[in-house]
Amino acid sequence: MSETTTNTPDAAGAGSAEPDIADLSYEEARAELVAAVTRLEAGNLPLEESLRLWERGEALADRCQAWLDGAREKLETAKAKRADTEG
Repeated sequence: MSETTTNTPDAAGAGSAEPDIADLSYEEARAELVAAVTRLEAGNLPLEESLRLWERGEALADRCQAWLDGAREKLETAKAKRADTEG
């Protein structure tokens, strides 16, 4: 799932909104993804919270992949440009 909207209050009802995934840097998205996986692996969350974390984790993984794909494309473009000027 590639949801990029800000989520509603957490399971505890504290009302702390999470940042919009589309606004996260690669490092921010990766750190949040690692934290979500750690919480899920602990296995002590209510089902609703586990599902919310899973869905956000999927969206975070998609965001990280988009950053990596963009970086790969920039590198390939730079390599091609360099090859054109050398040859």
